[in-house]
Amino acid sequence: MPNTEDLLIVNARVVTGDAVTEDGWVRFADGVVVARGAGVPPQHGGVLLDAAGRLLTPGFVDLHVHGGGGGDASNGAVDVPEVLAAHRAHGTTRSMLSLVSAPVDRLAATLRELAPLVREDPLLLGVHLEGPFLSPDNTGAHDPAALTAPTAAAIDALLAAADGTLAQITIAPELPGAPEAIERLIDAGVRVAVGHTTADLATAGHAFDSGASFLTHAFNAMPGLHHRAPGPIGAALDRPGVVLELIADGLHVHPILVAALFRMAPGRVALITDAMAAAGVGDGTYLLGSLEVEVRDGAARLASGSLAGSTLTLDAAIRTVVAAGVPLAEAVLAATATPARAIGRPDLGTLEVGAPADAVLLSPSLEVEQVWAAGARVH
Repeated sequence: MPNTEDLLIVNARVVTGDAVTEDGWVRFADGVVVARGAGVPPQHGGVLLDAAGRLLTPGFVDLHVHGGGGGDASNGAVDVPEVLAAHRAHGTTRSMLSLVSAPVDRLAATLRELAPLVREDPLLLGVHLEGPFLSPDNTGAHDPAALTAPTAAAIDALLAAADGTLAQITIAPELPGAPEAIERLIDAGVRVAVGHTTADLATAGHAFDSGASFLTHAFNAMPGLHHRAPGPIGAALDRPGVVLELIADGLHVHPILVAALFRMAPGRVALITDAMAAAGVGDGTYLLGSLEVEVRDGAARLASGSLAGSTLTLDAAIRTVVAAGVPLAEAVLAATATPARAIGRPDLGTLEVGAPADAVLLSPSLEVEQVWAAGARVH
């Protein structure tokens, strides 16, 4: 990490929590927020930055990112720097690395390789396994040959390999052994998400009542929100403790439903990228795990035509959400404090005094201009 600055940012529209403060100022020192206010700023002998009315938000928190910058976290440690650099340039200061489905022994090997990186880099929030315990009838961009039902041996092997760095796992709760696996994972401190599933309302609801606390990319790879069979989306909406991930790229979910989800689950929507290697790079042919993905006009698809993750960055997700009619403060909350709180890190995703100095300076059109992580300028 670069050195931290004693920095005072003045004349900013500060967007944090659920509010926008006009003519705001924030001071960073020793990697944390040491003061914040509005109006006339204090005297300062360090670096001064006049935001000239631009927006200052907390650093973005992405709980579901597979790749970017040409790299794929499923390839292990070698690709992680490219992935993180691509997303930090777009405001993401804290990231959870997501792995697509693979045989359990291969996932265990990747977890062992990533574990030292996660422990060494405070900007990494852990590893998310999106599979292999997913429904064969809702595979999305996962290799069907890699999918399997959870067993005690498989869960124990993955936990041992991660050595405390497995933060989250997505499971289809209707699979044989899933209820026991959910209980074992939660006991081990791993957060469980329901996703890539054919579960009905009752089955998904039982998983949430047993401790699952996320819905993986709401609306995608699951039954829809039918008026007589609300399915896993309805089960998540009905439980205040469940956070709903959302891919707001204009492709995965229609803007009408983007705005509706924010109204139905206020403070519980977490924007994610679900990004694959093309994020920050462009069109072309890529691999997502073992599957070939063609990216055209920013849309990542398998040969079958199915969407295969996204090329999204969180700044673009915020722009999409705001364009759908969601107030700016709510959109920013969904990329900052909401995901942070959902993983037990209320110190992140905020510009309150004492929080890590993670911040993003945005233009009036919500384009990223500068990024700080733990007080160090990273873009």
